[in-house]
Amino acid sequence: MTDTTPPTSTRWSLLASTLRAQRRNLTIGTLIGLAWTVGKVASPVLVRYGIDRGIRNDELLWLWAGLIGVAGCVAGFFTALRRFYAFREARWTETRLREQLFGHIMSLHIGYHDRAQTGQLMSRSSSDLNSIQMFVVMIPITLSNLAMITAVVVILFVTDWFLALLALASLPLIQIAGRRFSQAIHPAVLAIQAEQAELATVVEESVGGVRVIKGFGAERVQSDKLRTAAERIKGVSINAARIRAKFLPAIELLPQLGLIAVLWFGGNRVIDGDLTLGQLVQFNVFVALLVQPLRMIGMTIAFAQRAAAALERVNEILDIAPEVADPARPAQLPGGPDRGAVSFESVRFGYGNDPGQPPVLDGFDLELDAGESVAIVGGTGSGKSTIARLLVRFYDVEAGSVRIDGVDVRDLALHDVRRSVGIVFEDTLLFHDTVSANIAFAHPDADAATVERAARLAGAHEFITDLPDGYETMLGERGFSLSGGQRQRIAIARAILADPRVLVLDDATSAVDPSKEHEIRSAMSTVMDGRTTVVIAHRPGTIALADTVVLLDGGRVVARGRHDDLLVTEPRYRDVLAAMETSDDDTAAEHAAAEHGATQIGSDA
Repeated sequence: MTDTTPPTSTRWSLLASTLRAQRRNLTIGTLIGLAWTVGKVASPVLVRYGIDRGIRNDELLWLWAGLIGVAGCVAGFFTALRRFYAFREARWTETRLREQLFGHIMSLHIGYHDRAQTGQLMSRSSSDLNSIQMFVVMIPITLSNLAMITAVVVILFVTDWFLALLALASLPLIQIAGRRFSQAIHPAVLAIQAEQAELATVVEESVGGVRVIKGFGAERVQSDKLRTAAERIKGVSINAARIRAKFLPAIELLPQLGLIAVLWFGGNRVIDGDLTLGQLVQFNVFVALLVQPLRMIGMTIAFAQRAAAALERVNEILDIAPEVADPARPAQLPGGPDRGAVSFESVRFGYGNDPGQPPVLDGFDLELDAGESVAIVGGTGSGKSTIARLLVRFYDVEAGSVRIDGVDVRDLALHDVRRSVGIVFEDTLLFHDTVSANIAFAHPDADAATVERAARLAGAHEFITDLPDGYETMLGERGFSLSGGQRQRIAIARAILADPRVLVLDDATSAVDPSKEHEIRSAMSTVMDGRTTVVIAHRPGTIALADTVVLLDGGRVVARGRHDDLLVTEPRYRDVLAAMETSDDDTAAEHAAAEHGATQIGSDA
């Protein structure tokens, strides 16, 4: 995201393009507003004639009173219709922009999400879009207000040009005050929205990391962060309120000066016989009628500044081009029974955080036949998980190529790549939904039999049926109502149901109590049978599931063979396993406590 402010035309172009798609309904809303204007403007004119012509004739007086009532009903009816259309179109705009923004956020490369703050993205997707919606509501309302102001000005000048000048003399001053208000309020509103995003970040991190916070007894630390963020919001909000308090009273007071002038000079002209009483009353009603539209225009200016700030922040996201995107003409993966061959050819890749750091992978080569399984073993930071990320094209290689069934993944549509490669991540994320919906995540239209088959293959069916509502049991946030082993088996079932050509198990047992690992390994063994599988692991029992083991060091393959053979022939392999086993010993008690302490809906199968 950039710190520079985009030109106004660029800032508003996003909203303009969205409103163009609504031009039909916006036109209808504007016509409704004009009908409202007719009703509002007709009332003072009818009051004038009611006084001048009907006050001495009871029959005519009733006629004019009835016409005034009709005009009031017209204005009231179209007031309701005007607001309905305004809010409907504003919500339509907000919905379209939210869908566009969310779709773009989802399309951005993983490297962007590594750096982006979740709270900032949430703020742009909620409060910023709400600010835009509030401004769009004012568009048809403001157009009808402008139409009414124009009609009133014309009638006033036709009736008496001198009194009209007195009544409207304050309008240039209102325009100057409005422009200065707009210039002053924009940076203040932008600061409020930025601080609200920071507050959202603190709340999101606190809720998402509540177990870490409670585990370290750091509730007060996060409370202090929240208090600081809230105080900053209060500070910038008070500054914005101070600006409004400085300008808005003047914008509201200036029209009242015209009302005083009309009453004084017009009253004297009525006494002199140069103006009828009805005309004077009409003038005063019209001047009073101008106050609310002018006030609304002041509100529109304020809403416009909020919308401008919001559009600026939304455009910051939409202007970011995904570094990993679909090719112009995507290739197709070949069909046939022997699917899932994988090859890494002279791959070079680094994350680019520090140009002085060597690449994670450099000259990495690996060939996997269809149906073959390989375990990737290496020390911390050796690039094991990077291999999985390149395979699903979370990132693109700097040099070399990654191929599935002979096709470079960069030549494939991202959807095809990620449907062809299924990943079970180390950190299992389950959604706040039913067990069945979590398993069928990639294929929400899957039937119950397909979901159950995937669960059986993953070794999850037995514990699922023991849950209160079986497959329809609603899981809590991130699935923490289940144990680590249960979550992992549901994640494996989710990958099975997606039926990928290639399965990646990225440290799929690292978050599980070692005493429960054999249950996950049994499920993994069933899933891996006959399927191309990349196992990223550091526990010997999991490594032994693979046909072949690859030792990674210095960003490239330094040894390849069966687990038992490498234990005999490769000292480096033994050293890596020894280091990993030591780490496991240090954390085994921690994993066991986490498994035992999880809130259980059911018991482990």
